[in-house]
Amino acid sequence: MDLSLPETSIGTAIDSEIDVLVIGMAKASGRNVLVGLPEDLEQSWQQAFGRPVVEVAESLGAAAKPGTVALLAIPGGLRLLVTGVGDIDVTPEQVRRGAGAGLQAACKLPGGQGLKVALSLDTVEPEVVKGAVEGGVLGSYCYRAGDAPGIASLEIVVASKKANARQAYEEGLIVANAVCLARHWINLPANELYPESFAALVKAVAKPTDLEVDIWDEKALHKEGFGGILAVGSGSAKPPRLIKVSYCPRGAKRQLNLVGKGITFDSGGLNLKSAEGMYTMKHDMSGAASVIAAVRAIAELGLNIKVNAYAAMAENMPSGTAYRPSDVLKIYGGKTVENANTDAEGRLVLADALVKATEDSPDLIVDVATLTGACIVALGERIAGLLARDDETADLILDAAESAGELFWQLPIPEDAPDKLKSKVADLKSSGERWGGALTAAAFLGEFVPSDTSWAHLDIAGPTFNTHPPYYYVPEGATGMSVRTLIALAAQLAR
Repeated sequence: MDLSLPETSIGTAIDSEIDVLVIGMAKASGRNVLVGLPEDLEQSWQQAFGRPVVEVAESLGAAAKPGTVALLAIPGGLRLLVTGVGDIDVTPEQVRRGAGAGLQAACKLPGGQGLKVALSLDTVEPEVVKGAVEGGVLGSYCYRAGDAPGIASLEIVVASKKANARQAYEEGLIVANAVCLARHWINLPANELYPESFAALVKAVAKPTDLEVDIWDEKALHKEGFGGILAVGSGSAKPPRLIKVSYCPRGAKRQLNLVGKGITFDSGGLNLKSAEGMYTMKHDMSGAASVIAAVRAIAELGLNIKVNAYAAMAENMPSGTAYRPSDVLKIYGGKTVENANTDAEGRLVLADALVKATEDSPDLIVDVATLTGACIVALGERIAGLLARDDETADLILDAAESAGELFWQLPIPEDAPDKLKSKVADLKSSGERWGGALTAAAFLGEFVPSDTSWAHLDIAGPTFNTHPPYYYVPEGATGMSVRTLIALAAQLAR
């Protein structure tokens, strides 16, 4: 699959044929210093202009703050981009952000599609090398519906010749490609990506790996009683699907199950959204894209953990066959749900998939969903919500998110939340009162996971789709939020 990414390589010296060099500016002892600029280039600049490069860069707006980028012309035609990387004692996330901002700037340069770019940030430690690779690749991503990539090639220049630097490069490339795969799927328009076509795409990306793929079509869903997925998909001409992707390495002692919400377009159903609220609803399958992309990367990394990823796919449309508010639905496993609102559809497809996921007796279940606007109200558009059954599980995921450089904030599942889901005609109702909607939604999902099973819910509604200008390594459109955290979580559990 063409993800419109540049050809990427690693080296310890800068290729003489590059067109653009991206270096860093850091803060050291209260002053700005350049990192990654070769000594010969600095000397030739000094001879030509009589001023240090750092002074000229500062005069053109360069700063150590990540996200700040300045363009300079180097003698001989080379273009130099100076990107902020923060304090000189850099963290992987600082480098990730600086690299991403630098590469986004490179992609916007004239002649960008044919440019050869080198990223040189004087990286040595494996985690920092990995951060540079991820930031560079993620910053070079641009959804162009099959056009040429924003730049032709990207060389990651590192300051270490050790084997662990190359390993970090390879790991970073796998992770970044997984994020870009999720971004690509999420960015596809809903007339191209729908439950059946997504299932075909999943089979295609799984084919070169050791992954196994099982797909439930509408007949199989009816036969086995997946009432939530069937109800949500009942109004669409494009039938629903449940997809399971399994990675089962020999000798693995632990098992992680991932469940993703896959609403390929959400009109709101009979509880119709506004025209403005509907426009970006192709991204409502971000959870499904994330878990599938993550399990593929986990397999490529060869992590010693069994992982099953479930994608619950449906298109939520209004029609004469659509499900209704007040309908009573039978979820897979037998529980009945009184549907409160057809625009609260994600929890219904997740309920089916969560019950199915518990049958594998995993050590941990994590579901990922663009579930509630309430979570965006609470945390904004750059932070995702984390709701877990216990603090130990929450801490495990927060640690993974921190190492991956993604922002999550733990929200509670109040003890009284299940009381708000009581129904007079079914085992429970799909929605509660208006207040604390993200908390009540998590409580609903928890009803479909046994109380003795570790489980967490990631509400990525805010940061999964960026409708503002790009920043750091985050593009406009799909962001791939949660993919890096899921991979890091699997790596932690595999140790």
